[in-house]
Amino acid sequence: MTSYCEYCNTHPEDTFNKTYHDTQYGFPLASDDLLFERLVLEINQAGLSWLTILKKADNFRNAYHGFEIEKIARYSEKDRERLLGDAGIIRNRLKVNAAIVNAQKILELKAEHGSFKGWLDAHHPLTKDEWMKLFKKTFVFTGGEIVNEFLMSTGYLAGAHEAECPVYRKVASLRPAWMR
Repeated sequence: MTSYCEYCNTHPEDTFNKTYHDTQYGFPLASDDLLFERLVLEINQAGLSWLTILKKADNFRNAYHGFEIEKIARYSEKDRERLLGDAGIIRNRLKVNAAIVNAQKILELKAEHGSFKGWLDAHHPLTKDEWMKLFKKTFVFTGGEIVNEFLMSTGYLAGAHEAECPVYRKVASLRPAWMR
């Protein structure tokens, strides 16, 4: 029998998390918009279950225009109000504001590093504490758990999968050699 990560073994009925575990969690992302999506989803998860976010992920993609960074960076007060009125997403003013402000910050990082991914790559590898300090000084609404999960879920920090999990080997094979 294949040994999956503990969560999957103890919650076999949870198809949302199982699908995420098998196809996204820990997998490196090349697209800035996908990296930004993951950051926004992690921010929105604060205080809630990840399952809640996974169930609303499509609603988030629709509400935030596919997480197009340039578009979100230009959101107006009307867009903020639209998002706060959208029952399909998390309607929290601080979290909505964080998405907009962080999109604007990513545009600044892109000007300097060519891309959000370029900025992340330029700082890799850092320790978890060093990443947290960097995110805290760069972005808003990025506490320790948000930063940790964002970095693990995108392959910048180890720990997304247990070594015995078959997804662990798959994820490891997808990482560039310099990230291993």
